[in-house]
Amino acid sequence: MNDYHNRRGFLKKSAITTLASLVGTKIMFAENIPARVTPLPLLSDSVDGKDPEMTVLSDRPMNMEAPAHLLDDPVTPINKMFIRNNGLPPVKESIDRSAWTLTIDGESVKQKRTYTISELKQRFKPHTYQLVLECGGNGRSGYYPPASGNQWSQGAVHCAAWTGIRLKDILADVGLKDNAVYIGYYGKDIHLSRDAKKVVISRGVPIKKALEDETLIAWAVNGDDIPLFHGAPLRLVIGGWPASVSGKWLHTISVRNIVHDGPKMGGSSYRVPVIPVQPGEKVEETEENFRIIESMPVKSLITHPKSGAVLSSNRSLSVRGHAWAGDLEVTEVNVSIDYGCTWQKANLSAPKNRLAWQQWSAKIDFPQNGYYEIWVKATDSKGVSQPMVMPQWNPKGYLNNACHRIAVKVVV
Repeated sequence: MNDYHNRRGFLKKSAITTLASLVGTKIMFAENIPARVTPLPLLSDSVDGKDPEMTVLSDRPMNMEAPAHLLDDPVTPINKMFIRNNGLPPVKESIDRSAWTLTIDGESVKQKRTYTISELKQRFKPHTYQLVLECGGNGRSGYYPPASGNQWSQGAVHCAAWTGIRLKDILADVGLKDNAVYIGYYGKDIHLSRDAKKVVISRGVPIKKALEDETLIAWAVNGDDIPLFHGAPLRLVIGGWPASVSGKWLHTISVRNIVHDGPKMGGSSYRVPVIPVQPGEKVEETEENFRIIESMPVKSLITHPKSGAVLSSNRSLSVRGHAWAGDLEVTEVNVSIDYGCTWQKANLSAPKNRLAWQQWSAKIDFPQNGYYEIWVKATDSKGVSQPMVMPQWNPKGYLNNACHRIAVKVVV
């Protein structure tokens, strides 16, 4: 339970007083605020000073995203990074960076070992990579009929610069057996029930992905210590795959001789049907009917200008944004102002490093005054392009990579 609530879950009088001082007036119907609901003005304080334009989808657990125009920076600032939690973060006061440890264990390690953060920094070479982390459900709000879960629009993605050690270096230190096929992580997040015996989420990746250069055990993001809501003090960071494989508040990595079977690895969690299904169709949650999501699909965003822009001085507009493609690279980005009848090729930069997003830009000339929609479409290194509209529907609303679009009005 956060610091704003008493043991029964109701907002403390002190929090009401704080809230009133923040908004500058009396809090009407304060006695009616539901248990365990944090009023919106208090949320910015509880999530490390997030940008006020961030959209809160839920506060228990905390889930929030950035509108597309907030993601214009080449390197996503911490205050604009989306938050996706399945449970509650550990209490901030309980985190002692000097005492925090990481244990490597499992059926497929030659020896179990435990390291402090100080030992990790001293014994292994640090690396910094800019990595795309995207929620598997990003874009879920675009599915019809609606799929269950947080109704993310387009902002459950970021590309920050993470610093830490390569997971493959620490796995080499403990030694791997020949039967290693998967890794699974364990964090210190708290189950919503507050039952200490329940693990909130424990996902992982095949050993091949775990051993990539860019897979990090990170302690810093954008040059600063990782904030609480992003996994302080230690986090697994795996770019290009659903962000749920990048475990927060990391204390253990288990090297498995089977596909990891922790919470959120089975059923339909972070899985899609192996064959197409009709929109709205129920699918029995069996191993045979679903596959685990691995590399995320090609996708792009328009980050400038903000949707709703009005041109009043000329009919030319510079637009820009980002594009990414999971494990692959983006090879081409195109924009359209006539709903995909014709496309204009955009300028595209190379990624900062593998698994980072790529910046694109274009100058658009509008033929006459009126309302327009600018659409963007990216193509990956295998020649796969984004669909114009909703891709294959699935029960959990994962992997929506339909073209992003913004509205523009020309009134010259």
